[in-house]
Amino acid sequence: MPLALLALAVSAFGIGTTEFVMMGLLPQVADDLGTSVPTAGYLVSAYAIGVVVGAPLLTALGSRVPRKRMLLLLMALFTVGNLASALAPGFGWLIAGRVLAGLPHGAFFGLGAVVAARLVREGRQARAVATMFLGLTVANILGVPAATLLGQHLGWRATFLVVSVIGLLAMAALARLVPHVPVDERQSLGREVRALGRPQVLLGLLTAVFGFAGVFAVYSYLASMTTEVMGFGDSTVTVVLALFGLGMTGGALAAGPLTDRALRPTLYGSLAALVLTLVAFRFTVHVPWLALVTVVVLGAVGFMTTTPLQMLVMNKAKDAPTLASASNHSAFNLANAGGAWAGGAAVAAGWGWTSPALVGAGLTVVGLAVAAVAGLLDRDRSGRTGEGASRVVAKSPRTAVEPPVSRPASRASGS
Repeated sequence: MPLALLALAVSAFGIGTTEFVMMGLLPQVADDLGTSVPTAGYLVSAYAIGVVVGAPLLTALGSRVPRKRMLLLLMALFTVGNLASALAPGFGWLIAGRVLAGLPHGAFFGLGAVVAARLVREGRQARAVATMFLGLTVANILGVPAATLLGQHLGWRATFLVVSVIGLLAMAALARLVPHVPVDERQSLGREVRALGRPQVLLGLLTAVFGFAGVFAVYSYLASMTTEVMGFGDSTVTVVLALFGLGMTGGALAAGPLTDRALRPTLYGSLAALVLTLVAFRFTVHVPWLALVTVVVLGAVGFMTTTPLQMLVMNKAKDAPTLASASNHSAFNLANAGGAWAGGAAVAAGWGWTSPALVGAGLTVVGLAVAAVAGLLDRDRSGRTGEGASRVVAKSPRTAVEPPVSRPASRASGS
């Protein structure tokens, strides 16, 4: 794998850390800024709003900017947003900092996925995309627990200062390792928008919204389940979250080669496995050791859905994949928000702390149904549904995922 994928993974590590660490810092932030924990929870929503708005907006604005330069600009905006969060004098300013930090999230992952796929030969595109996403999963194993502990001992502002430094390191890695990736001269905003409106792309985005919502229906309340149902102390919450991150990493490693081999079967299988795991968690959560095993499996099958969904929308957008790829991350964040809301509504209705697992299973069933409908429509049109990711994108010379960029070594860091 090219070293450029390492630079993308380091960037993903920083983004993943800042996205999820706020959940563990809410008490410290609320106490320091004189607000309640539920009110401080709006900081999680603020980041998600930034992602949903920024993904299509920044992708559209940067449609004619060279790919490497755009990646650097997005990571610079991410760094500024985290620095603004660290220096925020009040709650309103911190909300603004979180929105600013979230704006480049979807655009970076969307564009990064396209660039990653162009850096490798046919047959390995999904593995390249999964490698970039490994940074996001490692953030949940190491970045989020470490940043949470740092915030608890040195204050939450120290956490965002450290994430700002990670952003600077990521920019240096991108500048040094990512080769020049030119903009396709045929690419235009109009073409990107038209590609986004294709039925198969929209069905892919809808699958992400409902399918991945099942994960966050549980993940959002995993800390409370750990203490209220599993019977562990507060100090174990970080361990449980790290176990979830280990599962995510395993899922990402498995998803790449499986998606390269057979995209839709991987998507169907991971969504079906997610439904079964969520239903099982409703019962295993009462047995501590079995609950921990299920948490690992939940992270694995949940994150295994992301690579096939990412490749699906890129493939179906064909020669204009960037906006669709970025919008997929808006869909994932809508899933995050929707899953958390649905799970919380079940708890508020008095159904108990285990009810989000069954709610999540129901949401994922809807996502699986949407994916199945999309597959049937593809079968009616082309007569095959189990194609590998790479063969799909290689059907036409006007493909979204072009052959690897080959540049002399002296130009490897040019933009």
